[in-house]
Amino acid sequence: MQIFNRQSKSYVTWFLLAVTVGVFLVETLIGGSQNISVLIKMGAKTNALIQDGQWWRLITPMFLHIGIFHIFMNGFTLLYVGQVLEPMIGHWRFFIIYLLSGIMGNLASFAFGAGNVVSAGASTSLFGMFAAFLALALIYRENRFLTELGKSFLGLIVINLIMDLTMTGIDIWGHVGGAVGGLLLGYALGLPGIKRPQMIFRILAVVLAVVISYYMYTKGMVVYG
Repeated sequence: MQIFNRQSKSYVTWFLLAVTVGVFLVETLIGGSQNISVLIKMGAKTNALIQDGQWWRLITPMFLHIGIFHIFMNGFTLLYVGQVLEPMIGHWRFFIIYLLSGIMGNLASFAFGAGNVVSAGASTSLFGMFAAFLALALIYRENRFLTELGKSFLGLIVINLIMDLTMTGIDIWGHVGGAVGGLLLGYALGLPGIKRPQMIFRILAVVLAVVISYYMYTKGMVVYG
């Protein structure tokens, strides 16, 4: 089984990191990344504004960060994990998982999180990346390398969620939603050039992701509408 795509350069990882750092510099220059008004202006997630029709706030928060430590940790994680995952699954698969799991994470925060919180960060997408490894381990159980990676990232997800419960200011629902998105999308996309999982299971994973996303969006609109 071929694990790494021939196009082994992590172009998308570096592009996402560059965009994230660029956005952080803009935040800093126009008033500071910990300034609430700056965060809202730049597109941070606030439930009331999403309910008012600003749906793009389900996308933009994954490129915003609050403070230098926040962007350093998330940027380092993106670079480290992305350089393993992107060559393995290919550029466009990686981009889809990063973007859509981030959106699912923000939808989970919108549906189940506190309504008066301003939130931002790439961690919704990062949890999606972690869970994508778990999906690959489940699909290709005979591959020891993928199985060990899946176990490692499952442990990382569990540890981080436990830490979320003990810390303040952490959007645990965003992390849970991102992980669910990454698991489903990783299962739907699989590895390039390998006809597993079967198409019916790929379709079911996509349908389930769409249904869950729609449910979370409508729930958020009802709760905050």
